[in-house]
Amino acid sequence: MDRGDPLGLFLDLVRIDSPTGEEADVAAFCAERLSELGFSVRFDDSAAKTGSNTGNVIAELPGNSGRTLILSAHMDCVEPCRGVEPVVEDGVVSSAGETVLGGDDKVGIAAILAAAGAAIADGSERPTLRVILSVQEEIGLHGAKALDPTALDGDLCLVLDAEGPPGAIIVAAPTHYTFVAAFEGRAAHAGVVPEHGINAISMASRAISDMELGRLDDATTANVGSIEGGSATNVVPPLVTLTGECRSLDRQRVEQVRQAMDDAMRSAADAHGGRVRIDWTLEYVSFALAADDPAVQLISAACSDAGLEPLLKRTGGGSDANVFAAHGVPTLALSCGMMGVHSSEECVATADLEALTRLVRAVIARMAA
Repeated sequence: MDRGDPLGLFLDLVRIDSPTGEEADVAAFCAERLSELGFSVRFDDSAAKTGSNTGNVIAELPGNSGRTLILSAHMDCVEPCRGVEPVVEDGVVSSAGETVLGGDDKVGIAAILAAAGAAIADGSERPTLRVILSVQEEIGLHGAKALDPTALDGDLCLVLDAEGPPGAIIVAAPTHYTFVAAFEGRAAHAGVVPEHGINAISMASRAISDMELGRLDDATTANVGSIEGGSATNVVPPLVTLTGECRSLDRQRVEQVRQAMDDAMRSAADAHGGRVRIDWTLEYVSFALAADDPAVQLISAACSDAGLEPLLKRTGGGSDANVFAAHGVPTLALSCGMMGVHSSEECVATADLEALTRLVRAVIARMAA
């Protein structure tokens, strides 16, 4: 196979099963290809931290421009992703069955491998290339969080993991909090002595009704995702578990929303004479780069080099880019052409895969200048 053939690499990749936690086979495939290209390849110790059957893949190829470009994608796919059989029809790759395609995020991996292969083959100057392929992205960015920050010592980091046509540059992503709240009331017979009970469902319901949920402004959202509790109609429920989240591109705003949600839950418990235990988790912090930031300017120019129209976008979703940016490296996420992700309707146009590869190749060239 031509080492710079993105479609061939992509078809090979999606045929390798890699559900979250079981990325070893695709990691071995990528490690072999990177080694063939001359990269030094290693696996970090994230397997022990995450429970995956492999660690993150970290590969490096020295350059001669004095700069370092980090290229990253994740190796895991959401279920159902076993036994994927890709079909190419009318220039579009999709799954032949009831599985996802696995374009999220094997489109990114294929483009990285193909662009690196093309850059090496033409023998031109290039920056030092460091490739980071992470595990367990889909269930909370666990591989990225387990990564040794020294692997992020570079001049620019690109995370190839966003939906939509190539050319879109994700310049901002939110801070994201999640919570698990356990409301504690008191059980009683609902038909005999209901006044002896404290209804945990009533507590949780009041808390929810006092929260502002949905889209709060153009940068901020909040949600209650699940409520679970109770056992029978004749029992005043003593325990209820509530889960939810808030996120915002504005760090100060998300802290305000988090506090308001926390206050609503504690006030509801107090009003009913019960208790609530709330565990908040900071999943990741926001990043934002301005349109005139040198990194954004470089990627925009590379888009033009690749025949693409650059489009700066903000997103309400998180990715490994949030984790990497928090360590100080200028980081952007790139749209990769994947559409309908996390569904059996997932697909990617071959033209978009080729365009993404051209874009990465153009970034490599500009980083060498």
